[in-house]
Amino acid sequence: MFSRLLDLFRTETQGELQIDPPLAAAVLMFEVVWAAHEVSDADVALVTELLVVQFALDEHRVAEIIAETRISHDESVGVFPFTRVINENLAEEQKYQIIKSMWTIALVDNELDVLEEHTIRRIADLIYLPHARFIAAKKAAQSSVSG
Repeated sequence: MFSRLLDLFRTETQGELQIDPPLAAAVLMFEVVWAAHEVSDADVALVTELLVVQFALDEHRVAEIIAETRISHDESVGVFPFTRVINENLAEEQKYQIIKSMWTIALVDNELDVLEEHTIRRIADLIYLPHARFIAAKKAAQSSVSG
C-alpha cells in the first residue's frame, strides 16, 4: 500500500519524489519528532497546526503531506533533498519560521532532548540560517511555549 502511494509522488522520468516546500518543511519538522523516538497524536496535531499556519494549507493537504512524510522516513531518504528544496524556494524569514516550528515541537513537552537539539542545529546549518536567527527562533519558541 505504501509503495503504491509513494509511486504517486514520483516523477515518471526521474523516479524521484516530488518535493514542494510544505512537504520539505514537514519532513524536517518530523525529524525533531522522530529524534525523541516517540510519535504521539499530540505531536502530529502540533505539526499539522504549524503547517496549516505557516503555509496556509487546509487540513486535508496537511494530512497528505504527513502521509508522504512518513513514507519518506520509512524509505530513509535523508534530509538533504528536503533542505535543498527549502534553500531553493524559501527566503530567510520562512527558514526562520521552520526552525522556530522545530523548536516549538521540541520544547512543547518542557523537555529538550539532546537529539532534538542536535537535529534542529544540523538542519539550521543545512538551510543556511544564520546563528543569530537560530538563537532568536529558539527564544521565540520558548516564549510561545511557556506563555
